[in-house]
Amino acid sequence: MDDEQTHTQAARVTRAAWAVFAAYAAAGFAIGTVASRLPTVRAGLGLDSAQMGLVLLMWALGSVLSLPASGIVITRLGPARTAAGSGVVAGIGHVCLAVGVSVGSVPLAVAGLFTAGIGEGAWAAATTFQGALVERRLGYAAMPRFQAGESLGTVAGSGLGALLAATGLPLLGHMGLAATLAVVTALVSARSFLTASAAGQGVPADGDAAAARRGTALRATLAAWREPRTLLLGLVILGAALAEGAASDWTSLGLVSGFGASESTGAAGVAVFFSAMLTMRLFGSHLIGRLGRVASLRLCAGAVLVGIALFALSPWLPLALAGSFVWGLGAALGFPLGVSAASDDPLKAAMRVSVVTTIGYLAYLVGPVVIGLVAQSLGYRGALVVAAVPVLLGVLAAGAARPLDERGARARGGPTAGPTAGPVRAGRGAAAMPQPVVRPARTTPRARAGVTALSRVTLRRTRASGSPPRPERRPDSVARQ
Repeated sequence: MDDEQTHTQAARVTRAAWAVFAAYAAAGFAIGTVASRLPTVRAGLGLDSAQMGLVLLMWALGSVLSLPASGIVITRLGPARTAAGSGVVAGIGHVCLAVGVSVGSVPLAVAGLFTAGIGEGAWAAATTFQGALVERRLGYAAMPRFQAGESLGTVAGSGLGALLAATGLPLLGHMGLAATLAVVTALVSARSFLTASAAGQGVPADGDAAAARRGTALRATLAAWREPRTLLLGLVILGAALAEGAASDWTSLGLVSGFGASESTGAAGVAVFFSAMLTMRLFGSHLIGRLGRVASLRLCAGAVLVGIALFALSPWLPLALAGSFVWGLGAALGFPLGVSAASDDPLKAAMRVSVVTTIGYLAYLVGPVVIGLVAQSLGYRGALVVAAVPVLLGVLAAGAARPLDERGARARGGPTAGPTAGPVRAGRGAAAMPQPVVRPARTTPRARAGVTALSRVTLRRTRASGSPPRPERRPDSVARQ
């Protein structure tokens, strides 16, 4: 019975892991679709660089406004309901954007982007929180691989966008396809999400929300905003988000305006960037296991700086595309590592993830405006150096990503390394999950001599009295060795 129950639990976690991957992929496909057709949006609405930056600002504003409330919504409704509903909202926003561009209505297009931003922000928060739950059950750093789904979807969306832009397919048909895929995937994948109780976490989940007091979630969210470590992790994610968002929003425009490339070539540049992100997220777990979170973050930040320099300063299109690839490698791990660090304490994971993602999404709010204004003087490619500033700040804050058990959780009596709920043991037909390694405590020669002497005294007392030995309490000085 135990083996059967264990196998069932492992199968549920596996289904949830694939559901998280699919949700990320669908969201990435929708975002990649929009990013690849931004030149079409600009031309259809007749906007210059500064006006385009303001339009993109509304896209980011919707996400930023939805994120502070997402932790409360997830706590009360659960990640599954939140993800399903927000995916529908995002799909509606994408269709409104396409309709606005088709009829030449800037207000309708802006309203569509704003609505899409609201849906995408809440969808990302719910999916990220679910990914953190599943990651703790798996027992290893799985978040980069989950978010590889987003990169895969973005590559597919931008690649398909390049092909459809070359064929002249109307934007409305393209966006309608992406929106349908996003909505269907959001609804289907959410059905396989783990509830927090099934994941062994101490937070409300689907069906458990009625047990939560109304003000508890709000107080926990406000407390998370006062935690220095959480704020520093938000700064790390801010740099990574701006590096990713700048490439998503401005790569195609930079290639088209800077090199006179075609729209399909600009969309291909976006695909190159997200292909690099996909590669790093698929195989980045090995890098994290070897170097740890902090060193991995700093190495990736260096790659971002090199990639931005190549893309912005290169006089040759192939070298600029190579810079886009290096840039994508560096931008891949900042967000998932920051989220994993914010989820170290499962009891506060929902609120902390909400805080760090809100800070990170400020990059999408401020970045388009600043880059758009700078682009009027330096051009689209030159303006991308703006993204280097928060990346440098993220390097300084990377130490906050060190796991909590390395920061004194053992001394506080809190959880140590490994998932709080414990990794799922694989049953028949399931891949074995890594188990925590328990090493024997280190002892000094003096401690071993003290234990030996204590044992001899106990033995002499036993022989003299003829009674069974009574348990002796070790001196604290020996027990602490």
